[in-house]
Amino acid sequence: MKLDALYSELTLKTNAKLALVVLDGLGDIATLGQGEMTPLEAAHTPNLDALVAGGAAQGRMIPVAPGITPGSGPGHLALFGYDPLEFQVGRGVIEALGLGLELKAGDVAARANFCTLDAAGLVTDRRAGRIATEVCEELCALLAKKIKKVGDVEVIIEAGKEHRFVVIFRGKGLEGPLTSSDPNREGLPIATAKPEDPKSVGQKKTAKAVADFYKVALPLLAKHPKANGFLLRGIAHQPEIPSFEERYKLRPACLAVYPMYKGLAQLVGMTKIEGPQTIAEQFQRYLAEYDNYDFFFIHFKYTDKAGEDGNFEAKKRAIEDFDAALPILLEKRPDVLAITGDHSTPCSLMGHSWHPQPVMLTSAYSGSDKLDRFTETGANLGSLGVFEAKFLLRYMQANAKMFDKFGA
Repeated sequence: MKLDALYSELTLKTNAKLALVVLDGLGDIATLGQGEMTPLEAAHTPNLDALVAGGAAQGRMIPVAPGITPGSGPGHLALFGYDPLEFQVGRGVIEALGLGLELKAGDVAARANFCTLDAAGLVTDRRAGRIATEVCEELCALLAKKIKKVGDVEVIIEAGKEHRFVVIFRGKGLEGPLTSSDPNREGLPIATAKPEDPKSVGQKKTAKAVADFYKVALPLLAKHPKANGFLLRGIAHQPEIPSFEERYKLRPACLAVYPMYKGLAQLVGMTKIEGPQTIAEQFQRYLAEYDNYDFFFIHFKYTDKAGEDGNFEAKKRAIEDFDAALPILLEKRPDVLAITGDHSTPCSLMGHSWHPQPVMLTSAYSGSDKLDRFTETGANLGSLGVFEAKFLLRYMQANAKMFDKFGA
């Protein structure tokens, strides 16, 4: 019997409330330059500390596989209990769904970043200085007005947050995935998006549409001082994924601000709760929706942003801001609460990394690791040990007494 089938067979429907709270990119590494502390260790977190003192299990999670650096998509799918090696989803699909766009059969979606190019066409800033969302909207409106089609392929452009936007290619015979046009570091030119399967006719057609789109779009952006280029990632079509409710017997809801995370939640059938823009507002909305759902996914972005900027103090402050809002959530404490990250984003690396992220799980049955705080160092000593992130939901179900006994 496959493991997922076993879990399904043992799963019981209960009235338990579960909450998964994700501080994006939470994990970090201690370096000599920061007093051998991580931002989580350096942050003042009295509310997290009180949770730990009240009884919690801690550990570290491997998002995909040892040594593999995950993107946000695989990182979150693993947290939702889906093996990221089995369910591979293009970032463009996730972003498009998060923006509320409808994907039709055969559509190929790409997640895009405005970027800055020098006179030689080399990327000098992959995020165009994180331009304001209003600037992104203006540039996307310009591109959408001027570019309706490339050949026989319709082009749909939708602005996201800050420097991010989505491009959907719609037409007959299109197929993904393609390689990224993002060189992944500054000092290199925009890469050519190529078929991942050189024999695929559909991927070749999509690659030509992407190349044609670049030819007409880049001249329209050429005079902008910051956002004079763009990079495409996650160029793919939407796969089939079993629903979260079917898999776990839980009615799930998502409270996220950024489109990508809404898209990830929607992909597995979570209800997107729109409106809240701050973590305090997200927690307030959780209180209001408490009786309507069994499972809440609550996403906090700003730890990851600070890590990618290499800003230790900003990451520390983001953790403290989160901690300050935490008592709102605890006004209606869920039966099972897990607090973690989708991956690590060490400030010293200024990007995602392979380091296992810390996780804290608390319930009436979690036991106590008798630790003082929630930190990477403490998590190394916790009873959960080091495990694959795809099993976190199963630990949460177990703590909610949602599993029948296996065997005699």
